[in-house]
Amino acid sequence: MKHNCDFRVYYEDTDAGGIMYHASFIRFCERGRTEFLRNLGLSCSSLSEEDGLLFVIRHLEADYFKSANLDDLLRVESRIKTLKNTSFVMEQSIFCQDSMLFSMTVTVVCVDKTSKPVRIPEKVREKFEAYQE
Repeated sequence: MKHNCDFRVYYEDTDAGGIMYHASFIRFCERGRTEFLRNLGLSCSSLSEEDGLLFVIRHLEADYFKSANLDDLLRVESRIKTLKNTSFVMEQSIFCQDSMLFSMTVTVVCVDKTSKPVRIPEKVREKFEAYQE
């Protein structure tokens, strides 16, 4: 199952020519991951404050296919590809209408406040499994 959320391209996301800046694609995917967690009833702040856990990026690979422009409405699709003990791999794609503009695979690690990898809590794992394909 995939999680979808929409974002509009604003001036702050573009270069001087009105084309979406390459790093903005990665920021939109970050927002997509945050909204994915919210949709599951989780939040980065509550995981940090209540459980002492953080999700950090270990690795990402990205492919750019087409540009986005000022005012485009983009859809970020996110799904869990692999779920391991202390990490998960998420595939994310950005679309404008039905055209894929960007895709990336990101490895996210669960760490404690000392940055030591720790097991993803069972309450989180169960929710992630519904989005694993």
